[in-house]
Amino acid sequence: MEVREPKSKFIKLRCPKCKNEQIVFGKSASKIKCLVCGRLLAEPTGGKTKVRARVLEVLD
Repeated sequence: MEVREPKSKFIKLRCPKCKNEQIVFGKSASKIKCLVCGRLLAEPTGGKTKVRARVLEVLD
């Protein structure tokens, strides 16, 4: 029996305004705002998340 790996990942983002680092899900279903300043970092598209911040790392 084959074990399938998930296709979705977590993404570490950096807010362009306050430089806060935040980890988000790669296929989020809601808008993601910075926890410090409230700036929009990512938004859903029905599939993969549309990122509006700098991607620092893709986590498994």
